[in-house]
Amino acid sequence: MAVGETHFPAMPAVDGLRLGSAMAGIKKPGRRDLVVIEIPAGARVAGSFTRNAFCAAPVTVAKANLAACQVRGEGARLLVVNTGNANAGTGEVGLRDAQATCAELAKLAGVSEDAVLPFSTGVIGEPLPMERLLGGLPAVLASLDEGAEAWRQAGEGILTTDTRPKGASVSLEMGEHTVVINGICKGSGMIKPNMATMLAFVATDAALAQPLLDSLLRETVDRSFNCITVDGDTSTNDACMLIATGRGAEVASDEQIAVFRNGLQRVMTELAQAIIRDGEGATKFVTLQVNEASSREEALDVAFTVAHSPLVKTALFASDANWGRILAAVGRAPVEDFDVTRVTIDLGNIRLVEYGGRAAGYTEEAGSQVMSQEEIVIRITLGRGQESATVWTSDLSHDYVSINAEYRS
Repeated sequence: MAVGETHFPAMPAVDGLRLGSAMAGIKKPGRRDLVVIEIPAGARVAGSFTRNAFCAAPVTVAKANLAACQVRGEGARLLVVNTGNANAGTGEVGLRDAQATCAELAKLAGVSEDAVLPFSTGVIGEPLPMERLLGGLPAVLASLDEGAEAWRQAGEGILTTDTRPKGASVSLEMGEHTVVINGICKGSGMIKPNMATMLAFVATDAALAQPLLDSLLRETVDRSFNCITVDGDTSTNDACMLIATGRGAEVASDEQIAVFRNGLQRVMTELAQAIIRDGEGATKFVTLQVNEASSREEALDVAFTVAHSPLVKTALFASDANWGRILAAVGRAPVEDFDVTRVTIDLGNIRLVEYGGRAAGYTEEAGSQVMSQEEIVIRITLGRGQESATVWTSDLSHDYVSINAEYRS
């Protein structure tokens, strides 16, 4: 089940980048579950990773290898992604398995071991089926290609409980040159990023300095993947990687940076929203806008308090205009000196709350009409300042419970 229709775009090649995928049978036979992204020499790579204290072994290894590459003034050369097994909560064995994956792929590809970054997603607490994983690597390397089909197959190869692959692409005019930004991601449940189970891989042919690449990744992740939640659970395996192959136009001037930042934000936001549209059991795509907060952090606190409320989420699923649940969630957000008489809450274009209670013109019929829609906007105005934030979430359905109750079967 997913909200709305989305189509995986026909992605243009990113000069210098190739992707491959294979069916290694890591958890289930007959599905793509192993992906390799080959990065050219001279490219630059930035990463954003989960803050979960029980971060998965591949996260630990990927962070260490990325840092080692940057110390040498180089970029990573290969990313390897497996689905079906998170290699999280696996202790020293998991670390050795992640390192062994890097070593084997490095040997096959002729690169240094620490130039390989591993990523995993799937069930926590189970050892990787290393024989099948390592046995699938030659087939993945043999399938490497730069075309649209390779991007689509890679998008399929990183999925777990997702119902569809997720991709986004923009082409930007930079003077006489065109810059491409492509991205794929996976995520459906255990989504509440703190850097969603989510993985994202975004690549451009632009040439960017490493400090600029790092800052652009932080900025755009903060306003995309860090603004979504399905169930409030931050995964052990979250990662978002940004690759600049450097084969295209240089991005250096203020004007160029502004154009590139806007394009990158479009890709990141589209991918993040695709995760919510494909949230486990989702029937609603909900936008929470909080305005007139004293700080962006305060606006996010209010938005996430509403987004994580099981009572609000089940009312959304039932199309029940129980606006008191929204009011109660706003009121328990961690905001000091809250003057509720200044707060307004709108459901779509319907005013729900003003002056501390139900808006005078509100009717149950009007509220129910908005709640019955697939896409809903809840707008909360605090009357405390000039800052704002937007968060995207989904409802909580019977199917969400079933999917997660049966996840390991």
